[in-house]
Amino acid sequence: MTVWSLPASVFIIAEAGVNHNGELERALALVDTAAQCGVDAVKFQTFKATALASAAAPKAAYQARETGSGESQLDMLRRLELSPSDHHVLAERCRERNILFLSTPFDMGSLHFLATDMALPVIKIGSGDLTNAPLLMQIARLGLPVILSTGMSDMDDVAEALGALAFGYAADPALTPGPAGFATALQRHGDRLQGLVTLLHCTTEYPAPLADTHLRAMATLADRFGLPVGFSDHTQGITAALGAVALGARVIEKHFTLDRTLPGPDHKASLEPAALRALADGVREMELALGDSIKRPCAAELSNRIVARKSVVATGPIQAGTILDSGHLCLKRPGDGIRPAQLWQLIGQPANRDYAADEKIDPCLLP
Repeated sequence: MTVWSLPASVFIIAEAGVNHNGELERALALVDTAAQCGVDAVKFQTFKATALASAAAPKAAYQARETGSGESQLDMLRRLELSPSDHHVLAERCRERNILFLSTPFDMGSLHFLATDMALPVIKIGSGDLTNAPLLMQIARLGLPVILSTGMSDMDDVAEALGALAFGYAADPALTPGPAGFATALQRHGDRLQGLVTLLHCTTEYPAPLADTHLRAMATLADRFGLPVGFSDHTQGITAALGAVALGARVIEKHFTLDRTLPGPDHKASLEPAALRALADGVREMELALGDSIKRPCAAELSNRIVARKSVVATGPIQAGTILDSGHLCLKRPGDGIRPAQLWQLIGQPANRDYAADEKIDPCLLP
């Protein structure tokens, strides 16, 4: 088993995807940009076009909108492939820039290339392959951790995908692959997923409307499956990603580009470098703001308590021996005397001495 595990801080993946437009130099520039922006990993996509799409496969609506409908999805994908040597060059640049190189495989051959030749420590699977049980099983059989996007799915889809992973990790000879075997594997061996699988909530549209984002679904996934969750963000801007961190996301994935006006299917739904930097900074600031769940005054507050809170003081001059009533007493700063909640305990007590207006009442008068 690999030793990679989800870090304690939010793991930020800058999704370069195919925004290199098939050009190695642009891909290298994406690596440099991601490293400069302070993210944890830069992720590409690994596929053989002919293994990914048939000649009859249509483009998605957003792909046709951004790249035209005159070519097939297969022809578009051919233009966007990275060669094996490109992958090695990019991985070396990532090592030089101290950023993790990741890539998503879209076919079995690409998975084996990333797992063996590239020796990736973790595999990120896109939403389109959530239902690709053979691919998921093979990842698990290789013992690799998985970050799994769940766009376009319901809870049954996610459960079946996790069952396929549990089937592969457990290698239980008593089980047969298929929906029934996956359900049994998840029931019997679901604990194998701990430390190996992270689920990413996702809305698979480019760009995804905020109204269709439903960040609270992260909690639904976490409660049902007991696994760490995150957010693969296809919205415009960084609001949704920061909200996801506030709601407990352990991973944030976001598409980025060097220039949103470049031709290609994903550029317009991606962040430019300044926005990616703002996202990375915002995530770290949100982590600081989240802190822990203990309600207590922090050190910075302690010196402000006396200044901001109130004590019981004399409304006006009070002579010694006067029986105190509510008209003799009021509440004013500072807060280093009798607490307001104790005011009623003073009613009916004789003044122990003369008091001037605004003078704090002695705690000795409390019964």
